[in-house]
Amino acid sequence: MTAPKENQTTRRRAPAMSPEQRRSMIIQTAIPLIAEYGATVTTAKIARAAGIGEGTIFRVFADKDELLRACMAEALSPDHAIRELDAIDLSQPLPDRLAEAAEALQAHLARMGAIAGSLGHGGGKHPGTVRGAGRTESTTRLRAALADLLEPDRAALRRPPEQIAALFFGLLFTQPRTDDEPDLTPQELAEVFLHGALSEGAK
Repeated sequence: MTAPKENQTTRRRAPAMSPEQRRSMIIQTAIPLIAEYGATVTTAKIARAAGIGEGTIFRVFADKDELLRACMAEALSPDHAIRELDAIDLSQPLPDRLAEAAEALQAHLARMGAIAGSLGHGGGKHPGTVRGAGRTESTTRLRAALADLLEPDRAALRRPPEQIAALFFGLLFTQPRTDDEPDLTPQELAEVFLHGALSEGAK
C-alpha cells in the first residue's frame, strides 16, 4: 500500500529566532510580570510565560539583573508610543487625533510608572540612556511626533504646532489628580485643551 501523502510530507520547522529576536521576546514577556511582581519575579516564571526553558534566558542575558535593566530600558523607550502616534489617521478631526494621542501617551506613562515603581526607581528617576536617548531626547522625540499630528491644522492654531505640542504634552503628564475626582478621559483632555475650561453655555 502507498503511504498516505501526509506522511510523505516533511514538516517544516518555524525559523529559529536570532539572539536579538529572542531577547526582544523575553523582554516583552517579562515586562507585565515585573509590573505585577517587581524585582522578585523569577527567571523560571518568565521562562514559563514565554514558553521556553529557563536556560534560554541566560543564553541571551548574562544574569537576571541584565534582564531587569533591559526591561527598564524598554519600558522607558519612546519607540512604541511614537509608532502609535505615527499611526493616527491625519484625516480625522483634530479633537479625535488629540484624544488618540492622549490615550497612547497615557499608556506609555502608565507602562513607565509600573516598571519604574516595581524596580524601585520611583520619583521619575531615569536610569540612564534608553536606546541612545536619555530623558530629554525621549521627550523631544515624543513632542515632535505630537507636533506632526497638529501640522494639518497649523493655519488654525494660535501658536506653531511644536509649541502647542509641548503645551499638550505638559498638560497630559501633569494633570492634577484629586481623591474624589476621576482622571480626565483622553477625549475630555483634548476638549479642555482645545476649548478651555468653560462649558458651552458659559462662553
